[in-house]
Amino acid sequence: MRIAVVNNFFPPRVGGSAHMSASLAAEYAAAGHEVLAITAAYGDAPADEQRDGYRVVRLPAAKMPQLGLSIDFDMSFASLKPGNWRRLWKLLDEFKPDAVHLHGQFFDLSWLAGFYARRHKLPVLLTIHTLLISDNKLYGRVFRVLDAVLVKPVLKYIRPRYVILDKLGVDYCVERYGTSDANSEYFPIAVDTGHFAKPVTKDVRAELELGDAPLIVSLGHVIPLRNRLPLVEALPAILERHPGVRVIVVGRVYHDAFLKRAEELGVAEALVVTGAVPKEDVPAYFAAADIVTHDLNGGCGTASLEAMLSGTATIASVTEDNYPGIELRNGENILLVRPDDAEAVEQTVLSLLDDPALRERIAARESAMVRANFGLDVVAEEHLRVFTKLVADHDVP
Repeated sequence: MRIAVVNNFFPPRVGGSAHMSASLAAEYAAAGHEVLAITAAYGDAPADEQRDGYRVVRLPAAKMPQLGLSIDFDMSFASLKPGNWRRLWKLLDEFKPDAVHLHGQFFDLSWLAGFYARRHKLPVLLTIHTLLISDNKLYGRVFRVLDAVLVKPVLKYIRPRYVILDKLGVDYCVERYGTSDANSEYFPIAVDTGHFAKPVTKDVRAELELGDAPLIVSLGHVIPLRNRLPLVEALPAILERHPGVRVIVVGRVYHDAFLKRAEELGVAEALVVTGAVPKEDVPAYFAAADIVTHDLNGGCGTASLEAMLSGTATIASVTEDNYPGIELRNGENILLVRPDDAEAVEQTVLSLLDDPALRERIAARESAMVRANFGLDVVAEEHLRVFTKLVADHDVP
């Protein structure tokens, strides 16, 4: 098959959807399929390159200004650059895809490639990564209107088969886009197990002069939807029992409310903020950690799953039925807290710091659970199974 993979986010840009789309593209290519990845220009990344057995084309793009929204980070839109519609369609004409895999329902490249697929009657998979939601009531209403007025009509025209990653996404897509079992696949986030089989790139504790202090790592961009406030609110009680605890926050800080709150609570000295780090260094931070906490406002994304895979006790805030068909058991193969519940974070962290043996047992079970259910090879095989069926059905007169 010839598969076009389209995502505004793609490495070297960091982020869950960027890495997932690139990893799946590499798996498709490794399985013998021809792959073209189309994305938006980013930094000094080449406009056209070969990587991991497939071609990547980056179209000129305009960077969106930061407006303080709940999904506010460096987003680029290719449709704002003249001629990109023609460039994209010419690329696809030359590639002659059998199927298209879109990542992200509200990005312009997904729409442009989706229109092409609809015009040429090609099967489309659309993976829903980010949901248009916000804790801010005004933004929440704006996002709901955008979904109804812009996104839903586009999706109705494109007619994709949806790939939905978790229960929150299922509920959201049913409500906002009218999805159902008839037009959806429920695949979890894909985690690259091979990436964590390599030796770590550095000694984080030595680099940051942390010694053997109890260490909590929180990895991922800081935005309002992942604001780190529950962890900061829990820190005074944690530090009272374990005064040497340090917290490393890894990722770009787009929302600094947690830093201001840490100053108010007198715990700022326990925080180390590194900014974004290269993907190859991520395993080193997990290897240095005793505990990982990232998704405390609701969710269990790529960073949390990678931390579990690495064998580090990881806390997240989803329900046990979050992943359709995957059995999560709190306290056995995952550690769950209610969203935005600082007291629950405090109690869970303290229980893990107080009992290293318990921490190790749960970490081992988390790793085994992720490897069995979220491994890139497992998830990619499911995607290819669906592509094969869609293309076969498409070829039937």
